[in-house]
Amino acid sequence: MKKFFSYFTAWEWGLWIGSSALIIISFCIFDGRDYMTLSASLIGAASLILNAKGNPAGQALMIVFSVLYGIISYTFAYYGEMITYLGMTAPMAVVALVSWLKNPYGGRRSQVAVNAVSGAEWAAMLAASVAVTAAFYFILSAFDTANIVPSTISVTTSFIAVYLTFRRSPYFALGYAANDVVLIVLWSLAAAENISYISVLICFIMFLINDVYGFFNWRRMQKIQSAARRHGPPENR
Repeated sequence: MKKFFSYFTAWEWGLWIGSSALIIISFCIFDGRDYMTLSASLIGAASLILNAKGNPAGQALMIVFSVLYGIISYTFAYYGEMITYLGMTAPMAVVALVSWLKNPYGGRRSQVAVNAVSGAEWAAMLAASVAVTAAFYFILSAFDTANIVPSTISVTTSFIAVYLTFRRSPYFALGYAANDVVLIVLWSLAAAENISYISVLICFIMFLINDVYGFFNWRRMQKIQSAARRHGPPENR
């Protein structure tokens, strides 16, 4: 237990506990009935703080979150979100989990080795994201998806985020942060029609804060790991 509590910094504990508390409070005020939404939000918050640490357990929780969120999206006819999370994010989280487990930093399973994506790979990823976005626009139109423009943009940001997660790039967190902004817009529109969805909106506001922190922490991890590869671990210098 002592090792577990010391694993997170005071800031990370505050971020995790604060996010969870706000999610629970908003659920009690604006919903109070849909416990699947509450469970998904709390699992998502735990996933993000672990992902920010580069811990593969975060990807395992992301699989669970994706399934629950896909079901929640279906209830408001956000078929883009449902298809994206069940058909892309969840499967890619499985692939990312395998990738993170196969690439531990320093032999430690609790932190993945940070990777750098080349310029050519960035270009290929962006080209693929354009193709995926175009294809999904027509698919979502056929399903009569609510708020189709932000729903389609969400597909783009989700694709970029899950790809960079698999490739172990620090920029995956910015991809998810961009997706959070889109989802804040989507669920604001939903909450305007049904106040119970405010709890989902609060959830993604918290996710945005967590993902921004995740990016900066991964950049810090990248610098530490790069220095260790050049000069050896700090304790051996």
